[in-house]
Amino acid sequence: MDTPYGSEGLPVWERPEPQPRAAPVPLSRAKIAATAIRIADEHGLDGLSVRKIAKELGVGPMRLYDYVTNRSELLDLMVDAVYAEIAEAGPEADWRATVLAIVHRTRTAALDHEWFADVLGARPHLGPHALAVGESTAAALSQAPGVRGIEDLQRALGALNGFLVGALRREVTERRTARSTGTDEAAWQATLGPYVKRMLDTGRYPTVARLVIEGAHLDPGETFHHNLSTILDGLR
Repeated sequence: MDTPYGSEGLPVWERPEPQPRAAPVPLSRAKIAATAIRIADEHGLDGLSVRKIAKELGVGPMRLYDYVTNRSELLDLMVDAVYAEIAEAGPEADWRATVLAIVHRTRTAALDHEWFADVLGARPHLGPHALAVGESTAAALSQAPGVRGIEDLQRALGALNGFLVGALRREVTERRTARSTGTDEAAWQATLGPYVKRMLDTGRYPTVARLVIEGAHLDPGETFHHNLSTILDGLR
């Protein structure tokens, strides 16, 4: 079983880089993580392996184990590299603008690196950049008028993270489904539209019928922003 610590008893972010070898291809954890991210972006986490990373880098697979002892450590490095992208911008004018900016940057990162959505909420993210994003988010939320103590802050963070994980996983899943099946909305309507109409015509689903007939086609980005804003409005 993979463990969170290497042989030195320290997490991968705190262990010093191995001493450079007299080898034609220099390595570093940052270089390994960047290569792993490119592979995962193209093939997903299921298509990621030490052998593929080593081949991409032009080294033998065993050299990588000087830098990461197992797959969990590799994933930790990849995740924290994505958090570095999210953490690039500084704080905004007020708490609400800061949270909006962080969460929207998280969405952008998840759409650029779809595998990142798979690990959101699935394991603790404790790398230095992940902690920096967490600190910025918590510090901003602690300034919301509706957050009056540590318990309010815990609940606010829980609600925000629950929304973020669910929204991003759903959006990424829909994108993957559309790609894998080659089915766009028009094709889906042509295939299942007659069935849905027959069911709605029974009159047993009046509210669903209103949503289908009267509801507008919602842009994913606009919907994400609206729902996020609704959560933050509750903290005023």
